[in-house]
Amino acid sequence: MSPRAVSFLLVLVATPIVLAGYFLGKSVPFAEQWPLFEALRTTASIIFAVVGAWLAIIYPERLRLSFRGEAGGNGQAVKMGQLLHPAMHSTAILCVVLFVGIAAPLLKQLPELLAHRAVLRGLSYGLLVSLTLWQIWTVVLTLIPADVVKSVSDREAKRAQFVDGFKSLSQK
Repeated sequence: MSPRAVSFLLVLVATPIVLAGYFLGKSVPFAEQWPLFEALRTTASIIFAVVGAWLAIIYPERLRLSFRGEAGGNGQAVKMGQLLHPAMHSTAILCVVLFVGIAAPLLKQLPELLAHRAVLRGLSYGLLVSLTLWQIWTVVLTLIPADVVKSVSDREAKRAQFVDGFKSLSQK
């Protein structure tokens, strides 16, 4: 399936979920929404840290071999961006959640907005749902580099087995 088709499918699935979050979230007070934003912030931070640790620990030895543009397990050229995308997505999610954390208390003080409290709650919950779906997708993206490393490692193990088998045959 092409990346464009996958994107279209994701938007097709996510749109009704986000709209449901907006309409159903109108009755959820922000005080009940905020712990969910905090959990999202924590998850995004963990993904960012895991990808950062992966880069710091594994990149010098293993990932240089796996991500130099050779064909990956699915036959496509592997790029370093695949490893960095989850960190970039998590950074964007963190920025939005941090902004909500400072903007929400200020917006709650504006009398002009109090009359539209239900709509704002719905927008906030819709944002929470969309950020959560985005974070779920980011978690899925973290599996791609691991799969690439495994594929390259498996290929190297088979190659080593073949060479060892060949050496033992030639020694006989």
